[in-house]
Amino acid sequence: MDIVDLREFYGSRLGLATRRSLAGRLRPRLSALPGGTVMGLGYAMPYLADCIVRPEAQLAFMMARQGVFRWPEEGAVQSALVDECDLPLLESVVDIALVVHGLVLTDAPQEMLREIWRVLAPQGRLFLVVPNRRGVWARFDASPFGHGQPFSRPQISALLKDSQFSVVSWSHALYFPPSARSAMLSAAPAIEGVGSRLMPALSGVIIVEAAKQVYAVAAGKRLRRVQVRSRPALAPVPAKGAWRHL
Repeated sequence: MDIVDLREFYGSRLGLATRRSLAGRLRPRLSALPGGTVMGLGYAMPYLADCIVRPEAQLAFMMARQGVFRWPEEGAVQSALVDECDLPLLESVVDIALVVHGLVLTDAPQEMLREIWRVLAPQGRLFLVVPNRRGVWARFDASPFGHGQPFSRPQISALLKDSQFSVVSWSHALYFPPSARSAMLSAAPAIEGVGSRLMPALSGVIIVEAAKQVYAVAAGKRLRRVQVRSRPALAPVPAKGAWRHL
């Protein structure tokens, strides 16, 4: 699924309902964090616009296989086409990384997550939105969540652990079926409420927040893993020209 398909979907009635549902889950977590430098990867622009409060810098990276378009439409360009396994950033310059329609489309999910780990600040946060293997949305190609590789919670946990991230929180969204019928879209908010209470494991997507782990070395002792639990730092800002050259 390329950038044309993604833009067309998010411009449709089903896409708008999808955006509202996901933003409703992401916004409470993202808006509670200091903005700092925010990186979207994949097709994260709708959620960068809806959920991020006062970022110091904002980057919208789209993967080479997807294509790219200018974003935002007015003002300084913040979008670029990138290799998701070789991001054009210095180390530890990103405070919040939001990946939507990204992990499911890459051929190297482990390498992608390790590259995100590299550019994320020691106190940074990663937010992943992926289709749920057990949900209905992964079974139909009416939306982008029906394309690429779906995941289960154990699979995501294993990927994050192997990439030196620890899970902070889980959330779920998209309990209404991926149908563009008016009656279904009108009922979507009510279905979301019922689904989140009665059948959370059957959501269309899984949203996971993860913290970057770092390693501390003590003299004469083995390397040990340390989880950073403080709030994302505001300090790191990409060096001038570190990404604008794209």
